[in-house]
Amino acid sequence: MSSVDSIVARLAALHPKRIDLSLERMWRILDALGHPERGLAPVIHVAGTNGKGSTIAFMRAILEAGGLRVHAYTSPHLVRFNERFRLGNGALATDDELAAVLAECERVNAGAPITVFEITTAAGLLLFARHAADVLLMEVGLGGRLDATNVVERPLATVITPVSFDHAEFLGSSIGEIAAEKAGILKAGIAATVAAQPREALAAIERYAARIKAPIRVAGEDWTATEERGRLVYQDDAGLLDLPAPKLYGRHQFENAGVAIAALRSVDAFALAPAAFERGIAAAEWPARMQRLAQGALAKLVPAGAELWLDGGHNIDGGRAVADALADLEERVPRPLILVIGMLSTKDCGGFLSNFAGLAQRIVAVPIPEQEKSMPADGIAEAARTVGIPAQSSTDIKSALAIICSYALAPPPRILITGSLYLAGAVLTANGTPPT
Repeated sequence: MSSVDSIVARLAALHPKRIDLSLERMWRILDALGHPERGLAPVIHVAGTNGKGSTIAFMRAILEAGGLRVHAYTSPHLVRFNERFRLGNGALATDDELAAVLAECERVNAGAPITVFEITTAAGLLLFARHAADVLLMEVGLGGRLDATNVVERPLATVITPVSFDHAEFLGSSIGEIAAEKAGILKAGIAATVAAQPREALAAIERYAARIKAPIRVAGEDWTATEERGRLVYQDDAGLLDLPAPKLYGRHQFENAGVAIAALRSVDAFALAPAAFERGIAAAEWPARMQRLAQGALAKLVPAGAELWLDGGHNIDGGRAVADALADLEERVPRPLILVIGMLSTKDCGGFLSNFAGLAQRIVAVPIPEQEKSMPADGIAEAARTVGIPAQSSTDIKSALAIICSYALAPPPRILITGSLYLAGAVLTANGTPPT
């Protein structure tokens, strides 16, 4: 266990709940730290249910292609805690850098109750305030209004990616209530960029924006981003951009890229040249989002000629985006589709799996390693059979791949491992290809 992991383990014991949405503890520790949130580079704050990380990846790649230094704060991590903190030099924060700010936050907190996300967010703000950058891209952890990241009073811009039904126990029982919580990051007079939304979600966001007088620009109304002849065509009042297809795979990534472009074009100070958008869109990477695993220890275990893919989708809309991407692949290069799925018991397993009915030939269910709330593999397999997909369970990823090898499919199958970011992290570790 690294020094960072040791400190995080201690910090996790400071509050009995893993999630407890409030800003009181954040304001207390930030005051003790001398308010590092006031010394940050200009912040672009990003909330939403799906697509937050990909949208940040696109913005970071475009801004860096334009010569800017970019900090990024994202969560959760896949393999190493350091993945949450990317500094303006283009590298992840080192163990020493993280251990120093975490230890400082632990000291000033003096054992008071605080969630692990809150104190690590405080540590991130301290770290980012002490390193020079031109912009900080900051992802909301959960919700928005009471999220630990919502302590920056005057961000440069705000973004709301697609909102869907997730974390209802914390955010609300309807899509409108959830969207209203996400909209809590909007600020008076600060430009807000809003992705395409369900009608109820957009209405809630627009009501909140009107109440606080936040100007918003909405996908499909103020800009469009479409796939045309394999390219991304973006258009708004400032003109048209004819760009390469995103490196990130899937039609939903054209939409995420459009949100990123719209957000950056809402900030006059950037004045980014078209070449920055071209290079950034084509270069952006975000692990475990329809990621092809062509090399590595697990990649060697699949049938000869098979494809191995990984995606961390875990809610209904995330599953729909992945299913659409797989359908596009099937149309281009037909192959039998086999899914390896592990999910948390807190997720809507049946709703997620229903996206793949008629698309997947079979599912092999697995438990998520080292996760107390992992859904039993037999339960996932039963849920798959309920939606009409033949399924069986296995003990782990390697055993699941061995089962798939026994199917003797022709042509060789397309295998997707999905259902949880925790599972995706375990897969990248086992494959020997962690994010860098």
